[in-house]
This record gives sequence, structure tokens and C-alpha cells, in this order.
Amino acid sequence: MKLIAGNSNPPLAEAISTYLDVPLTQAGIKRFSDNEVFVEIMDNVRGEDVFFIQSTSYPSNDHMMELLIAIDALKRGSARRITAVLPYFGYARQDRKTGGRTPISAKLVADIITAAGADRVLTMELHAGQIQGFFNIPVDNLIVAPVFVPQILEKFSGESLCVVSPDVGGVVRARALAKRLGADLAIIDKRREAAGVSEVMHLIGEVEGKICILVDDIVDSGGTLCNAAVALKNHKAKAVYAYVVHGVLSGSAADKIKASPMEKLIVTDSILASDAVRACDKIEQLSVADLIGEAILRTSEERSISALFK
Repeated sequence: MKLIAGNSNPPLAEAISTYLDVPLTQAGIKRFSDNEVFVEIMDNVRGEDVFFIQSTSYPSNDHMMELLIAIDALKRGSARRITAVLPYFGYARQDRKTGGRTPISAKLVADIITAAGADRVLTMELHAGQIQGFFNIPVDNLIVAPVFVPQILEKFSGESLCVVSPDVGGVVRARALAKRLGADLAIIDKRREAAGVSEVMHLIGEVEGKICILVDDIVDSGGTLCNAAVALKNHKAKAVYAYVVHGVLSGSAADKIKASPMEKLIVTDSILASDAVRACDKIEQLSVADLIGEAILRTSEERSISALFK
């Protein structure tokens, strides 16, 4: 097995390497004066089972090109199998046509990764499960329940819990977490007037006096979560916490979270935290290095990954 990391999230790659007790193979990733990407693998990969770790987070296009060029370099270096390990799969929110003459960019990116030479993809909490079908190669989509559930059960032992989906689209994810926790379920129905702008409309479910756990796959601007937290407090929730897999947290998101009535936002380290995120005392990161590392090990040894989540 060979582990190679791009520039998107070095701390996560190092933590995965530590879990597996496999050193990271060095790769020279450089930029020419016009910002062209150049990748050189510094070790022999002929006949090896190679895992290239790269979240396609901000700057997403740069990190995507690093991924594609590295896959090509590995293919031309005669790697036996190349697995693209994408803790965060960018462009996943563009998974359908939203109007006339608009793209399905998630499908395009899937085709490009396949064309570059990847043999399989290992990712985590895709925005929509059907994105797995955009690829013509095997895709393993990890869920973070093994990371979130133990912490929630320990932190809120003895409390009355209610898992809340901040929109109708996240009901399946929220229901699955509620089942694991033995908690109630509530849903917030919202109307989105424009990209990045949301308005809470109705709350379905009973939250009075309960600890509310907002759960989602991506937090970007933070508007949806903050509006949801306000709505829950208005309905007399005892406290509001948010557990979100991918903390994009662009722009002034950290400031919005700090000013919101939620107690804490817990995200994973699938995306490298910005300085503003690290400085916000309301935002906490949980590591998914062990989960991804175990999935990599099971892939290399041809063992079941789904068994991790039973």
C-alpha cells in the first residue's frame, strides 16, 4: 500500500498515515509561473495499491487539478490500482439541473476523475447518495455516524434528545442518526429565495424542553443552520447543537455561528479549518482520520467496508 497526499488537508493525511502506520509517499506538487500544476511522485509505485488523499475544498479547482494530474502521474508510473480518497467531494451540490441550460457538474467531475485513470473512489457523506451512480467505477461512501454517535451519547447522557433536519432534503440522514441515538425527530421546512439565502417557514415535530441536534452534510455560509437554531429556540428548545460533516464555512460563516443561539457547531476535519474557524470558540472539529484509515485498510485487504456501520 502507498499513501500519497495532495495539498488540500495535510494534517488529515498525516493522521491517516499515523493510524495505518504507513508513511506518506512524497510527491512534489509545484506551480509554474502561470499557475499550471506539476506533480512528480518521488517513489516507485509500479504494481502498488495507491491511495491519493485529496479533499476538493477551497480553492476547489486547484485541488481538483492536483488530484487529476496526480492520478495521471500514478497511472503512467504503472500503479496497480489507484483509489482517489476524497474526504470532501466538491461540486456534489450540483447534482441535478436546477433550471434551463444549467450543468450537472457532479456528473462531469465524476467523468473527469474516471477519465484521469482512477480505479475506485473512497469518499464521505456525499450530498446526495445517487452521485455514486455518476461514476462508472466503484465508489465507497462513508457515513460519519461512528464518529458522531459516541460523542453525542456521552455528552448528552440522560438528556431528552431530538434530532432535527434543517431542511426536507436531509430527512433521511437525520432519521438514520435519530434511530442510532434512540431520539425523536423534527424537520424544518424552509424556502430558499436565492443561493445562500434561506428562510425558515415551519417546524414539524415537538422540541420544547429538549436538546436539539441539528444534523447536515455541509455547512457553507451558515445561514440555514443559524435560522434553524433561531426557530428551535423560538419553539422553546432547551439548547441547540449542530453536527455537520463538511465545514466549508466560507466568508463570514464563523461570525454568523458565533452570533447565533446555537451552543456549538461540531464539524469533521474533512476540510482544513481556516484561521477564522479555528478562532471561533463555538466551532469544534472531530477527526475522521481513523474512520478513513480503517476504510483504506479494508479496501486494500479486500474486506467489507459496510461492516463498519452496522
